[in-house]
Amino acid sequence: MGAIRLTDVEKWFGDLQVIKGVNIDIKDGEFVVFVGPSGCGKSTLLRMIAGLEDTSRGTIWLDDRDVTALPPSGRKLSMVFQSYALYPHMSVGENMGFGLKTAGTPKNEIEEKVRQAAQVLELQPYLDRRPKELSGGQRQRVAIGRAIVREPEGFLFDEPLSNLDAALRVQMRFEIAKLHSTLNTTMIYVTHDQVEAMTLADRIVVLKDGLVMQVGTPVELYERPANLFVAGFIGSPKMNVMECRCDQQGVRLNGHSGIASALPADFAAQVTRLGIRPEHITPCDLNDSHCQGTVEFAEYLGSDTFLYVKCDNLGTLTVRSQGAVAGLKGQMIGLRFQENHIHLFDSEDYAITY
Repeated sequence: MGAIRLTDVEKWFGDLQVIKGVNIDIKDGEFVVFVGPSGCGKSTLLRMIAGLEDTSRGTIWLDDRDVTALPPSGRKLSMVFQSYALYPHMSVGENMGFGLKTAGTPKNEIEEKVRQAAQVLELQPYLDRRPKELSGGQRQRVAIGRAIVREPEGFLFDEPLSNLDAALRVQMRFEIAKLHSTLNTTMIYVTHDQVEAMTLADRIVVLKDGLVMQVGTPVELYERPANLFVAGFIGSPKMNVMECRCDQQGVRLNGHSGIASALPADFAAQVTRLGIRPEHITPCDLNDSHCQGTVEFAEYLGSDTFLYVKCDNLGTLTVRSQGAVAGLKGQMIGLRFQENHIHLFDSEDYAITY
C-alpha cells in the first residue's frame, strides 16, 4: 500500500514561508505530478514527503501511518534525483544493489532483486558495465533500478529527465510510464515541463508560490482551468487571454463584435477577461469574424501552423491551424471563436462557471 496524504502542510525557512498549507490526497498506485514554475515549492514539497526536509507544520501520512517525524529510512519511499549519483568505480549491478548491501541483505537476495529490476528496465546486457560506458538514458534507468530493488511503497522523482536531450526525454517518458503500469506503485513526479505532466500523470498538482492552484486530471486542467495561472501554464502554446465585457447582447471583445449569448446578470457583472485556446480560433472571412487582425508571423511545424495575429485592442493572438498555411504574413484576416470553448474570468483571475 502506498497512499500518501498531506494535511495542512507548511514549510518555513526562518521568516520565509515556502509551502503554505498544502492539502493533497494521493491514492495507492496513482501517478501524480507536481508542476509549476521555478521557485514554486514543488521540489521542497517532494523532499518533505521523502523526509529530507523537516515539516514545519501539518501532517504527512503514508497509508494510516503518521510519518511526519520519521527519517527517510523509516518511510519506505525511494527517491530518484535529477543527478544520477552513480558510483563510477562500481558496475551497474553493484550500483543497483548497493543500498541493499549496506542494509545487510543476503547476497543471493540482492542478486535476485537486481536481476528482476534489470529485466523490468531492460538493463540485463549492461549489469557488468561501469556508468561511464552508458548513455544518459541508461544511467537514469540504473538510478531508477536502484530505487526499484528496495521494493518501496512509493517512488519520488525529482526532475529526473532534465539532464537528458530532447530525444532521450521522450524515450524516458515512455519508459517511466511503462514502469508505472508494470509496478502499479504510487509515484510522485516533480517537473517544470508541462508536457511531461500532461503525458505522464493520472492527476496533476499545479503549484505557485507554495500554494496549490488546482488538482485534477490532465483533461480537467486543460479544459476547465480554475484560474488564469493554470490556464496560462497548462497548454502549449498557452491560452489566449484578452479583456472583454458583458452587456445585453452577450460577451463582447473590446473594440470588436460580441461572441457569446447573454449571461445571467449576476455572472455578467463579474466577467473581465476571456480566454480561448489557439486550436479553438478559426481564420475566416472578415465579414463573418468575431475580430480581425494582421498576421505578423506564421510558424510551420509540419502537422500544424501557428499564426500570430495582431488585433487592435486585444494584442497578439495565437491561432493553431492544421497543415501548411502559406502566404498570410502581413495580411488582414478574420478570426472566429468556437463559443463552446471560451473561458471567462473575473477580476480576481478565477474562472467563472454558470
